[in-house]
Amino acid sequence: MRRALPIFVVLAGLLVAIAIANPYFLEPPAFLAFVKRAAPLVILAAGQYFVIVSGEFDLSVGSLVTAEVVIAARLIDGSATATWPVLALLIVLGLLTGLVNGTVTTLLRVPSFITTLGMLLILSGAIFLWTGGAPRGALSPQFRELGRGSLGPVPWSVFILVAVAAAAICAMRAGFGHTLIATGDNDRAAALSGVRVARVRTVAFMISGLSAAVAAILLGGFAGVSAQVGQGLEFQAITAVVLGGVALGGGRGSVVAAMAGAFTLEALFTLLNLYGISGAVEPAVQGVIIIAAVALGAVSLPRRRAAAAS
Repeated sequence: MRRALPIFVVLAGLLVAIAIANPYFLEPPAFLAFVKRAAPLVILAAGQYFVIVSGEFDLSVGSLVTAEVVIAARLIDGSATATWPVLALLIVLGLLTGLVNGTVTTLLRVPSFITTLGMLLILSGAIFLWTGGAPRGALSPQFRELGRGSLGPVPWSVFILVAVAAAAICAMRAGFGHTLIATGDNDRAAALSGVRVARVRTVAFMISGLSAAVAAILLGGFAGVSAQVGQGLEFQAITAVVLGGVALGGGRGSVVAAMAGAFTLEALFTLLNLYGISGAVEPAVQGVIIIAAVALGAVSLPRRRAAAAS
């Protein structure tokens, strides 16, 4: 947790800056609205963390989110009775996409960057072909309740976020988490010690696909149906993870810090918006964060290896 401290300090500073710009921000309704907006990205970052800490990448989550929202709208088409079967189908599709990504990466030995980039293009092309570029159908009120509704003063998305965060933390504290980090740190040594590297990494991709399905459900409820609903989310999730101090090469980092990185990124975007800075700056900010994180890792890695050798 000591390594995760800097991101919490940065997050606290951004929240204070937002509160100065908007004194109502720290009141419960406004703060819960902020958490509700951030919830899909935080969930995506948690899923992306499992893949990155294992030494891989998942670039397909943004297109998977879009595909799931479009599929849900087409299949539900406003029908309340179709809501829960379609929700179950979305979860299965997320897991299946992760399974395909993991299998191609581990068994066929295609680099995950190429595998998931290919999956991104396949999903984007398939959805465009199916809809002609204009999504059809409608989400039912019951579906949208999950993204925009609440139980009393607390939005449903906050409850879902807490459940996902608790599950992610428990998974990383269990034996699976230790083998996942060992795999990302040195997959050959992990394999020699009895870790089934292919299976561990495939499960990580499936968790990422599951997180994309949950994020799609929340985004569909909150933002509605759009062919651009998931555009760029894969890069935001990766940015959030590296902002949380997780090494892009794998083997180091905390899932709590990765989720804090997503909150920090959302807080930064909120602050920029409050000061009237164009949203076009956001991709540039993400690019700077990723380059800086990789550069910092490249500088500190030789020092850690020298310290370990001594």
